[in-house]
Order: sequence, then structure tokens, then C-alpha cells
Amino acid sequence: MFQDKYLTCKDCGSEFAFTASEQEFFAEKGFTNEPGRCPSCRAARRGQRNNNSGFARREERQMYPAVCSGCGVETTVPFQPRGDKPVYCRDCFSSRRSNW
Repeated sequence: MFQDKYLTCKDCGSEFAFTASEQEFFAEKGFTNEPGRCPSCRAARRGQRNNNSGFARREERQMYPAVCSGCGVETTVPFQPRGDKPVYCRDCFSSRRSNW
């Protein structure tokens, strides 16, 4: 049904094959547009998108010192303790959470 097509990449200008199996996949997924970029330019673009999204390089979260209300050990937490609610270290928090 489908035959290989040769398209021109809109980024680098090189010719690339849009194979019959790729066309079939696009049709199954309901994609109506042919790819505008060659596989290497698509991969490079995906890489740029991932680096700019915040997922690849997450900023360090500010941590605040606290004393665990469960065991009394000094710990750090990702929020500023207000003093009106208990604060737990990772181990005490996990054990309390499993009891919920």
C-alpha cells in the first residue's frame, strides 16, 4: 500500500527516507502531516527540548534545618518549619506514612 518517499529536512536540507513502515505507523496513529525533519535533526530537537524543560537539570531545592518530632534527630526539610506542626525526618515520615 505505502511506498518509500524521500523528503527534504527543513533544518539541514538533507534528503531522508520516509519509509513505508513509518508511513503505516503515522497512519495508524492518525498523524496527518509527514515529518519535516530528518531523524538526526528530530533527535537533536528533542534533546534541546528536554534540556530546556527543567527536567534534565533540576535546580537544587532549598532545604531548612529541623529537629524530627519523632526521634529528635537533626534533619533538613524542603519547607520552612513554622513550629505549629510536627516535622519528621525521612525515616520517621516513611514509617508514619505506611501506617496511614
